[in-house]
Amino acid sequence: MMPTDGPEWRIVVDTSPVMLFSLYLRDCAGLDGAGVPMVSEVVPPVHRADPSQLVHDAGGMTVLRIEWETWWRQLVGDCFDAEVTAPNFPELDSLPALQLLAQAHYGAAMDWSRDRRAEYAVLTRKRGRFQSPDPFAQLVEERELELGRSARAFTLQVVELPLREPRAWFVEPGTLLMCQDLSEDTQAFASYVRPVMELVA
Repeated sequence: MMPTDGPEWRIVVDTSPVMLFSLYLRDCAGLDGAGVPMVSEVVPPVHRADPSQLVHDAGGMTVLRIEWETWWRQLVGDCFDAEVTAPNFPELDSLPALQLLAQAHYGAAMDWSRDRRAEYAVLTRKRGRFQSPDPFAQLVEERELELGRSARAFTLQVVELPLREPRAWFVEPGTLLMCQDLSEDTQAFASYVRPVMELVA
């Protein structure tokens, strides 16, 4: 977790193991277009497996999509603290179709998520050596210069994920889901993050 702080504001940048796990399940089950915000597919792509027979007695694919979207909304609001408990996933007891999917694919999902976290750790160490100044702090400073005052008090949680589409998705009041490669493109990064700073700062 990489916090960036000002006198009245705080930006925390990290990945989310449980969101990685949830996105694996979404893509594995072929739940295209699911979730708000509807983030793009993960990279590397995951193997698809038709879960329709698996979840048939729990309501089928329609219920699975609704349950995954319900869980995703919860995770967006609790991105750094939520957990999953393999192999039974008691936290999904109220989402039986999704629980069945998690139980059926937890080994591959956990392995994929663990590999992505390891890659993210390498990426953050690399940034620590080469990325200066901090791109988020730089945009806050630019906003302060525009306004002629210090930034308002705010906390922004930035969740970096291995997504195919290099962009960001803001969820009010203070969560930004972002492709973990976006900051490598200074112009694209600014085009997505500057409007967020205008809202929060």
